[in-house]
Amino acid sequence: MGAGPGKYCAVNFPLKDGMDDQSYDSIFKPVMNKIMDVYRPGAIVLQCGADSLAGDRLGCFNLSLDGHAECVRFCKGFGVPLLVLGGGGYTVRNVARCWTYETAVLLDRKIKDDMPYNDYYEYFGPDHALHITPSNMENMNTIEYLEKYKNQILENLGKLKGAPSVQMHEVPPDTFVGDEDEQDDLQDPDVRVSIFSADKAKQSQSEYYEDELDVDAEFDDL
Repeated sequence: MGAGPGKYCAVNFPLKDGMDDQSYDSIFKPVMNKIMDVYRPGAIVLQCGADSLAGDRLGCFNLSLDGHAECVRFCKGFGVPLLVLGGGGYTVRNVARCWTYETAVLLDRKIKDDMPYNDYYEYFGPDHALHITPSNMENMNTIEYLEKYKNQILENLGKLKGAPSVQMHEVPPDTFVGDEDEQDDLQDPDVRVSIFSADKAKQSQSEYYEDELDVDAEFDDL
């Protein structure tokens, strides 16, 4: 997120293993509300990485499809242009489930949990269902832990004065110290590189390689 000319700001929330739907919802919505209030963006780019789903081969969270998609549904509710991208996810069948379901959420379509027969039907056994069941892994994110960092992040965001913006500056004219002929060339907007500059660059490059060859020749003589 932009935070003024030449500055950028990232809002990161440190989370522990076992994050479930309820815990994630309790921090995502208030933090996103504050971010939207402070930054007031004209659009949202939402990356829907699926490695936070339960059962991911590399992820350590325990979200269901409903919990994951609730974030998409919430961001859609802000009413600004929304660009939704894919992302991580290392249990392929669950990535397919996730993005299918969230596409339906974006389109306000309801889809059945029973998966219709398709060429990849066997990959989604044994239940052949759209939704996944979270595991019984322990959620290491206590209420106290989440509240501590949520309040800290909201406080930091509250210290920002108004929505950051990029100030407009007049672009200074090109400056060049050289021959008067070159100054004339630069005044023509259709000419990017004059013959003078091109020849001068070639001459410098040629001199550089000639010097290099001279050095190599000296070493050969030794």
